[in-house]
Amino acid sequence: MDFSLIIESFPVYLDGLWTTAWLVSLALVIGLCVAIPLAVARNSTNYLFSLPSWGFIYFFRGTPLLVQLYLIYYGMDQFFPVKDTLWENAWFCALVAFVLNTSAYTAEIIRGAINGLPKGEVEAAKAYGMSPWKTYRRIILPSALRRALPAYSNEVIFMLHGSAVAGIVTIMDLTGAARLVNSRYYAPFESFLTAGLFYMGLTFIILWVFKKAEKRFLAYMRPLESQ
Repeated sequence: MDFSLIIESFPVYLDGLWTTAWLVSLALVIGLCVAIPLAVARNSTNYLFSLPSWGFIYFFRGTPLLVQLYLIYYGMDQFFPVKDTLWENAWFCALVAFVLNTSAYTAEIIRGAINGLPKGEVEAAKAYGMSPWKTYRRIILPSALRRALPAYSNEVIFMLHGSAVAGIVTIMDLTGAARLVNSRYYAPFESFLTAGLFYMGLTFIILWVFKKAEKRFLAYMRPLESQ
């Protein structure tokens, strides 16, 4: 185990860590914004909304993230010229692939949370005379998003780990940094072990954040402590 090359290559890993962090964070934020209307459409009784949503979710959950990234990065020039456009940038293609993938999984998580809501919450909203839109906005979605937190934390971690494929399309993320260090020093064990430790550190941070969020937003679901 050669620690000197790890110390010498530390700035490369920090750059890769920053790239991984902002790329995954941006993909998760945009993906969540896409997933909420997808989940609502998936639960709709109108087939004009539910069928396209079902097809989108089925495709992006049924195909590997790497295949989706290849289709976007290498395949877009089959439909329109990508020179001098955002599609020419590897980071943009990776971002689009990550957003589409995580939005499909997140939509299914939110849909399950909506379907798992107690009937009494919705009936109480109707009894107060709320419209369907107001019921969704003030009762169903807030409650469903809180209940989806435990499952969504797994999706965030999966997205973080899945982002390792970004290095395949020339993005210098954590995995790309490990490949670069390995190509310089021919030390695969040290190179990829260091990247793995960075991924593990990010995973523990995510778990801690979601644990705090669950403790706050799901407090009303915990049984009262015995006096």
